[in-house]
Amino acid sequence: MRTQTPNKKQVAAGYSVKPKGKTTVRINKHMADIGLSSRREADEMILAGKVYVNGTKAVPGMQIDPIMDKVELRGAKQSYVYYAYNKPMGLVTTGAQGDEEDILDNTKFRTPVFPIGRLDKESHGLILMTNDRRITHRLLDPKFEHEKEYRVTLAKGVNQKFIDKLEHGMVIDRVRTMSTQITRESDKTFRIILKEGRNRQIRKMVEAAGDQVMDLIRLRIEHIKIGDLQDGAYRNLTKSEISTLLKKLNLK
Repeated sequence: MRTQTPNKKQVAAGYSVKPKGKTTVRINKHMADIGLSSRREADEMILAGKVYVNGTKAVPGMQIDPIMDKVELRGAKQSYVYYAYNKPMGLVTTGAQGDEEDILDNTKFRTPVFPIGRLDKESHGLILMTNDRRITHRLLDPKFEHEKEYRVTLAKGVNQKFIDKLEHGMVIDRVRTMSTQITRESDKTFRIILKEGRNRQIRKMVEAAGDQVMDLIRLRIEHIKIGDLQDGAYRNLTKSEISTLLKKLNLK
């Protein structure tokens, strides 16, 4: 099987070219995948000599084995920020098109950040904003079963038959939803706790049960609550909130 031959500079940097068919990835992609940086930031850190693979300084474009090779940063201080943000109705979370506005169009944060997860345009409530890419996968992947709590207001009303349909799971988009915990608050309002986050999931569940969502607000993500945050406002997470979050995500 043919392999590429690394040049002298690559050999000196510990560059290893594996035969075709082996599972290797570009180092900048791997760094983005595991949350160390974006691809662009990875390239900048590699050029600055701050990235090492198996103890040897990395070079741009090198291929690594994501399982066998150890990638580490040296002299690159990571300074993370975490905000709780109350997204207003009418904003898309990200990727605004045409006349739409997204969160970063509407709100100026003290530090460059991005949203963790989404809320659809018609919904409002809590979104975590951060520059810590490590938490994205661990917080959003359903296999980790992290709780998100919502208050939902219906057009018709809440009865036990409706609650049973949603609580025990139902098929939407050809996939059965996970079981949920529902608390009735009034004739037309209930709270629901999800451990997954499929596209417009609550709205589709309600429609499948024969009703329509009139208002949908996210109140909580794990232990972090929206509290009395006004529409479009944000706050720094407390040290305790950050510490608990990182422990739950096995990052501390």
